[in-house]
Formats: sequence, structure tokens, C-alpha cells
Amino acid sequence: MNSERTIFHVDVNSAFLSWSALKKLREEPGSVDLRTIPSAVGGDVKTRHGIITAKSIPAKKYGVQTGEPVVKALQKCPQLVTVPPDFPTYHEYSQALMDILAQYSPLLQQVSIDEAYLDMSHRIAFGDREAALLWASRIREQVKRELGFTVNVGISTNKLLAKMASDFQKPDRTHTLYPDEVPAKMWPLPIHSLYGCGKSTAQKLQLIGINTIGEAAASDLTVLQSVLGQKSGAYIYNSASGISRSPVVAEREQAKSISNERTLSSDIDRNNYQADGVPVIRALAQKVASRMQKKGLSGQTVTFQVKSSEFARYSRQMSLPEPTDRAAAIESAALLLADRLLNRPDGLFSAGMTIRLIGVGVSRLSEKQVHQMDLFEWADQNLLEENRKKEEERLAAAKEEEKRRAEAEEEERQQAKQAKLNEMMEKINSRYGSGTVKKGK
Repeated sequence: MNSERTIFHVDVNSAFLSWSALKKLREEPGSVDLRTIPSAVGGDVKTRHGIITAKSIPAKKYGVQTGEPVVKALQKCPQLVTVPPDFPTYHEYSQALMDILAQYSPLLQQVSIDEAYLDMSHRIAFGDREAALLWASRIREQVKRELGFTVNVGISTNKLLAKMASDFQKPDRTHTLYPDEVPAKMWPLPIHSLYGCGKSTAQKLQLIGINTIGEAAASDLTVLQSVLGQKSGAYIYNSASGISRSPVVAEREQAKSISNERTLSSDIDRNNYQADGVPVIRALAQKVASRMQKKGLSGQTVTFQVKSSEFARYSRQMSLPEPTDRAAAIESAALLLADRLLNRPDGLFSAGMTIRLIGVGVSRLSEKQVHQMDLFEWADQNLLEENRKKEEERLAAAKEEEKRRAEAEEEERQQAKQAKLNEMMEKINSRYGSGTVKKGK
């Protein structure tokens, strides 16, 4: 039975910040460890524009929050040290972590770049909680010793409770949340901390007087469904009581990818990227998704690559929270990668390069498993979509901010130019007589 299993949820503490810190220490021995000072990952370090994507624990004490503008974070903490994202490094450490976790269980399900579930039932006799704590300690110690960063481990009999447990006090901790511990450990928590309960759902529940997970567990199912809808109401009702039947599904990785490229009829640069480049990326994402769907495959790593007019190839890749064959998810990731590679201040367009070929690919393929999604998986999927929308909103906000900055700089240049003209006119009129030079109409 699912209730007789032992499930671990392993979550990296401040993953992007930790991994950026480790790379800095590796490349600059003796430098300050970013994890020990107020620091954050995100935005353009030189212009101090953009969004915070990760923060250190010292930065959190100043109220710095993930997702807020860098400018706002610096107002809260003027001494905040910011570093740009480094996704190749993040993927390197993520893969190293998964390699270690795979040593402990063949039932390993990676759910994002920095977290995974392990079914440890083959190693731990059901009910042996002391053994579970010892195995969790081994994992944490090995990760810290070999990779240099820390993880939290949550332990329970299902994925939902293991996930909730790993989010308890951080960093570098092991927490349990067995079904008999739910009333004491989970029910007093605010409703928004229940995994899968988004901000809007929490607000709806608070409006009817449900402020804690325990109050949701004690509520009537029909009441929850009348407020949230049938599926969402059932999810909150079951999850608040710690009920989840979603198994740990090991994903078989295959050494192949599906990709498509297109040589462009004319070169792409910053000026025609939106008009001519973006439609090509969308079309390629659609084609890749269609091929995956025909083959019954899903993939977790999206790659974007280009060939410059000098025939040099450049690429970026990122890991999705879970495998997909959806064109929208592949397109969203490809456009994000394209923006990082091409449009940023240190991108190819800023270096004066033009693009003659664009490619989109998906790797880490696995066969799709057709089954009825349980409520826990449904919540996972909804959160993934919510995170994708937030990323798109952040990207749009960053672009709008960059546009406003460019307009402000242009206005400043025009004002400086006009000031110089006025100064020149005053000098000429002063020397040769008033009215010698007049402003044009």
C-alpha cells in the first residue's frame, strides 16, 4: 500500500545562490562566500535592473524577496551583492546532485532543477523511523562533503507530506511529517503554506474563515467545492489531511533528443528580432512538440542555439520542472533562453553579431506514461503553469523596464544636446549682439 512506503523529498537550500557562491569560490579562492553575506542572484549587475531570482539567508533578514525588482531589493539592503544567473553552472551541480541521489534509490523522480523525490521503501522497513533519519543524514552529509552545498530532507509515507516536511526550518535539516504528526506539525500552519494552495485559493479560503490547514481539514468537502470548484476543493480537502496517492515515478533517461533548425532567408539582429526571429522560434517549438507527441515522448531539457553570420555556434539550455511535450512550455523556455543569449547587455546582439540560423531542441526524453492524474499531480501541473506565467510576466516587466530606461537615457541625451546648443547661442549672441542667432521654429 502507498501508506506503507517511505518517501524522501530532497531540496537544495537556496540553490541558485549556493551554486553561484561555489563557482565564485572555485574560481577565486579566498573570496567571500556569497552565502554568508547579503547577496542575491538576478538582474543586470552593472545597471542594477531586473528581478531577484534567489537570495542568501542574510539577505532574507533584510526583507529581500524572490521575484522583486533589484532596485527595490537594494533599497531594503544597500550593501546587497548581486550576481547574474549562471545556468550552465546550475545544470552542472543539479546533475551531480541527481547522480548522488541515484545511488540511494532506483525510484528517483526529479521534479525541478534543485529537488527530487526518492522512494526509500526498499532500504527502510516500514515504521522504522530511526533508520529513515539515518539514511537522510547520510544523504545530507554526502552532498555537503562531495558537492559543497546543503540540502533539506523531508520524510513521510507520501510525496505531499515529504514535500511539506522538507519546507520546514532550513537550512541543512531533516524533518519528518508522518500521518500521525499532521495534527501537531501541519494543521497549525497558515493555509497558504499547504503545497498546491496558490495565492488566489488561499484568499478565497480566508474569506470564508479558513486561515489554517487544520481549519481546511475540518471543513465540509461540499463547502470547499462550492467555493473552489470540484477538483480544487477536493484537492484542498484531501491534502489538508495529508492524503496523497501519487507514486514516485522514475523517469528513464534516453541518450537522444528531438530538435529542428532553420537557416534564415536574411540575418537577424536586434532591430528585426521581434518581427523575424520570434516567429521562427515559435514555429520550431511547435514542430519539435509535434514530433515528440507523435513518438509518445516527453522531454525535460530545452536547448536554444544559433549560428552567427561568421558560422560560429552558440547555445543555452535549461531544465524544466517536469517533462513535457507541450508546445507552449517548449516555446516559453526557448524564448527565455533566446533572450538570455541574444538580448542581454552581454548578449550576442550587443557584441554586434547577426544570426543566420536558429535551432530549438528537447533532450532528456522519456516515454509518456498515460494514466489518470491524481489530485497531487494535478496541483503540480497547475503550479508549473503558474510559475511559467510568472516567469513570462517577469520577463515582460524586465523588457518594459529596459525600454523605459532607454527612453529616459535618450531624453537625457536630447536635453544635454539642447543645453549645449543654448549655451552656444548665448555665447554667440553675447559676443556679436543679441538676436544674432535665434532658435528655429
